[in-house]
Amino acid sequence: MRPAALPPRQTILLSPSPDKASVGPNVLARLRPETRDAVLAIGRRREYAAGDALFHQGDPHDGVYLIESGLVKSFYVSEDGREITLGFWTEGHYVGAPQMFGGGEHAWTSVAVARSRCLWLPGGELQALSARHNDLALALIDALVHKSECYCAVLQLLATHSMRARLARLISTLASRGEGAVVRLSHHELACMIGSTRQWVSLSMARLQEEGILARRPCGGYEVVDPEALNAVR
Repeated sequence: MRPAALPPRQTILLSPSPDKASVGPNVLARLRPETRDAVLAIGRRREYAAGDALFHQGDPHDGVYLIESGLVKSFYVSEDGREITLGFWTEGHYVGAPQMFGGGEHAWTSVAVARSRCLWLPGGELQALSARHNDLALALIDALVHKSECYCAVLQLLATHSMRARLARLISTLASRGEGAVVRLSHHELACMIGSTRQWVSLSMARLQEEGILARRPCGGYEVVDPEALNAVR
C-alpha cells in the first residue's frame, strides 16, 4: 500500500472506543476569559513543517504543547529500535504528557506529520498560573485524565488482543474516518500502531484480501468490502 496523507482533522489511536478517545478536552476552551488570556500571555507559538520534531524521547521536559492546527504523531522507540505509535493528535489536543509542569525527561517523541502550529506552555509558569486559577488546574487535570485513558486503552489492547485482531480493529477505525471505507495508512504506519512489523502487516493485508474482507483500490489504499467479517476477526 502506498503511503498517503492521513485524513485531515482526524485523531487516530488504537482504542476500544476510538471516537470517544479522539474528542479530547480542549484546555483553552474550558477556561474563563481572564484565565485564557493569562495562559496565552505565557505561551509561545511555534510553527512546524511536516517531519519536524516538537521534542525527542529523552529530552529534558520543560512544558507541554497545545495543538492549534495540523497533525502530530507521538511514538516510543525501544532500546532495540522497535517503534510503537501512541497516537496521531489534532487541534484541541496536547502533547508532552505525562508531566505537565516540567521536570524529568520526555517519555516519547512527538513529530509534526503535516504543517502544524502549537502553543508551547513553559512548565514552571504554567504551574504558577494553575495555582492561582482553579479553572486552569481543573482543565489540566481533565486533559491529563483523558490522555491517561487513551494510553491505558492502547496498553490493554496490546496486552489482550492478538495482532490480527488489533490490525482488524485499527482498519475498521481508519475506514470509518476516511473516504467512505478506504484505508490509506502505509503498512509501516499500521505496523507501528499495533506493535508488529511491516512484513507481517503486508502478509496479513494480503490474507484479508484473499478472504474477501479487503480489496485494493486502483488509486491506492484498501477498501473494506465486508465490515461484519472484519469486526469478527479475533
